[in-house]
Amino acid sequence: MATSEQIEGDLKAAMKARDTETVQTLRSVLAAIKNLRAEAGHGADVTEDEITTLVEKEAKRRQEAAEAYEQGDRPELAEKERRELAILERYLPEQLSEDELRAIVDETIAEVGASGTGDLGEVMQAVMPRVKGQADGKQVNAMVRERLET
Repeated sequence: MATSEQIEGDLKAAMKARDTETVQTLRSVLAAIKNLRAEAGHGADVTEDEITTLVEKEAKRRQEAAEAYEQGDRPELAEKERRELAILERYLPEQLSEDELRAIVDETIAEVGASGTGDLGEVMQAVMPRVKGQADGKQVNAMVRERLET
């Protein structure tokens, strides 16, 4: 089942269950998908990768908002953002473990022949397509930097 169809089905279930937080979150994602289709032109369909990227952006936005609310001493709003983040994570690919990510980074460093932090950009350019949607870019960057410094 396509992600957008799954979201629509889950929205209907949330509406029947009167789960307002889930309804609001899924409606915002569906609106963003609709906008993406409109940008693509004349109701053209969007790919699963584009939907995954969109959901990732929405999840990242909520993560950043939760952190900002925590810093602003607004724990109730931070918790709301984290609940919405948990809803969105259902539609994202499973995240790589630290060991799996480390193996991919080490393998890529060997393939590229990187020898120091000057090769960071080249390694990142090779790693990111392999871990797309399965690891946070900041986490990948930190791990690549750590591996190249040693």
